[in-house]
Amino acid sequence: MPSDDVAAPVVLLGGRLAIDFANIPSYPGAPARSLSWEELIAFLQAAQIVSAERGASLFALSGSDPDAAQTLLSRSVRLRDALRRAFGAIVRKESIAREWAEPINQILRITEGHDELVLEGSTWKMEFQAREGGLDWLLAAVARSAAEIIVEGTQARLRMCANPGCGLFFSDKSRTHRRRWCSMAICGNRHKVASFARRQAS
Repeated sequence: MPSDDVAAPVVLLGGRLAIDFANIPSYPGAPARSLSWEELIAFLQAAQIVSAERGASLFALSGSDPDAAQTLLSRSVRLRDALRRAFGAIVRKESIAREWAEPINQILRITEGHDELVLEGSTWKMEFQAREGGLDWLLAAVARSAAEIIVEGTQARLRMCANPGCGLFFSDKSRTHRRRWCSMAICGNRHKVASFARRQAS
């Protein structure tokens, strides 16, 4: 796991934007911890919410406009923590508390806008155009994805990694809907190695 002052490469294992956002900055097999500005921007770049060029200017914002950066980081942490609680409730088939939806609704209200087709080189992509300025629009797609998952409820096939020390969420898109691990290569392999070692010991 990386040190606290360096943003690790972001690994998107959740299968849906809001699930990946709920997982940051966790790494498979490691407990969740607080979120840094660098980790937030690294996520926004990995999820293709911002370009590398825009990401570089956002990285610098913590020095040039620390108040704006801190406001967005605080909103991001509040949103992420609410998603973790809501997604945990979905996994356990429990009801979602109204206060967990409020950080999502706050972003949806602030970031009213529309999707627009944008030509990037020779490729078309869809990009969200916020009606208001500021940085909150960076969380708009995450809030929209979260709202969709909450509306879908158990139909979203939201799961938590079977490794008790991991805690990452994922959307089970497997054919049999029996996926157990956030990553077969990481947590699944650790389980196989541990099971093999136990069998050999006995």
